[in-house]
Amino acid sequence: MNHGPDDQGPEGLDSDELALRRILHQAVEEIEPRDGTLDHLRRAVPARRARKRQALVGAAAAVLFLGTAVPALVHVSNSTGSSVNSEYAGHGEQAQGGAGQGKETEGGESTSGGSSGKTEDKGKGSEKEKDEDTGAGTGSGTGGSDDPSAAGPADVTPCTADQLGTSGGTTAAPDSSGTVYGTFRFSNISATDCTVSSPGGVNFITAGAADSTKITTSRHVGGDAAAGLPDPSQELTSLVLKPGAAYEVRFAWIPSETCPTTTDPTEGPDDPTPTPTPTENPTGTTEGTSTGGDTGTSTQLMSQDTTADGSVTVTNTAEAGAPTATALVSNACAGIIYYTGVLAGA
Repeated sequence: MNHGPDDQGPEGLDSDELALRRILHQAVEEIEPRDGTLDHLRRAVPARRARKRQALVGAAAAVLFLGTAVPALVHVSNSTGSSVNSEYAGHGEQAQGGAGQGKETEGGESTSGGSSGKTEDKGKGSEKEKDEDTGAGTGSGTGGSDDPSAAGPADVTPCTADQLGTSGGTTAAPDSSGTVYGTFRFSNISATDCTVSSPGGVNFITAGAADSTKITTSRHVGGDAAAGLPDPSQELTSLVLKPGAAYEVRFAWIPSETCPTTTDPTEGPDDPTPTPTPTENPTGTTEGTSTGGDTGTSTQLMSQDTTADGSVTVTNTAEAGAPTATALVSNACAGIIYYTGVLAGA
């Protein structure tokens, strides 16, 4: 149905719409709100608006947190520091290599595949500064010690042949097993300090029945046959000799067998029995006689077994190539020469 402008009510509604409005008003005329409904609406509407505002603020805060936390987590995951505390991953100072960050090995790579060169350089710098503060690694721990075994200063040169002298070698009497102990002594005869770090060369010279193929030299070690030599712990790896000071090298001759025995005849070989000289007896018969007497026996060979004479001269040449000290060991033909390193002179 079409209506013209004349059919519209004062509120711009058609007559049909006005009729429907009246019917609806009549339908709800007897409906009334419960008590307190208005107060409830007055409280509920502002509360709902407040919840909406809080939801919007929470969403904005979550977006902001993700925007700041995700880059920090990515940075931490790229780091190889094993001691990084994940509890502080969101804090910039800790994530950027604070005190909780661990050290990295040289040439290492991060777990994400990137190079860890910057972190490694920082770790090296910290270690270097720590060493400089504590003085670690800047010198020997025994530099100020009076221990004579400590290495000499860098400006003390090794002893030369012109700086060393020797009084030769000495030997003691053999013990019950035939072992002979001896000592070589060298001293600084110059006016300047010098350093000794080696016992030099120990050798031998044989004489008489001594067999050079049955003689060897060996450096003394704990538990060997030369129990009378000083313990190897007393040997010095380096010793600064002041003018007039001396050092020693000790040795031991341990025989492995005795010298051989020889037969020494006291007379020459037996003379042959002389041919009997015929003599004529009163009966006119001829009988043979012997110069050996009535029995006809002859003188027998007399001999005596003696020990062959042999000796070994033990020599010790200083580290500088000279001088050389010697010590004679008598009645020695086969054995081992044990010798020590540098020992402080008495």
